[in-house]
Amino acid sequence: QPHLVESGGGLVQPGGSLRLSCAASGFTASGFTLGVYTMSWFRQAPGKEREAVSCITGGGIVTYYADSVKGRFTISRDNAENTVYLQMNRLKPEDTAVYYCAARFLRCSSYVKNLNYWGEGTLVTVSS
Repeated sequence: QPHLVESGGGLVQPGGSLRLSCAASGFTASGFTLGVYTMSWFRQAPGKEREAVSCITGGGIVTYYADSVKGRFTISRDNAENTVYLQMNRLKPEDTAVYYCAARFLRCSSYVKNLNYWGEGTLVTVSS
């Protein structure tokens, strides 16, 4: 079965940086390689709904970002290593949330219900 595991979360001061990683496995069991799946990062802050942060297409050519993170976050993927990354710079307290990695077949979507597979999440806390 496809499986996603996030890592790299933690406590960071405002203005600092973190890099999240998402290790993917088992996707060939779905009948397709990881390369046909778009990979996304979502986040959920306490008391708020889960929201889309960024998405990258299967070949890594096209990326999308929420306006709130544009210019500060960078998504990337290494299909040979089955890993997706989210480089987060100039972090703000409002970036505090559990960050989830998710996969969707073929096309990016910002709607939670459209994602096919999810990780368990990693907590990012931005505080002084």
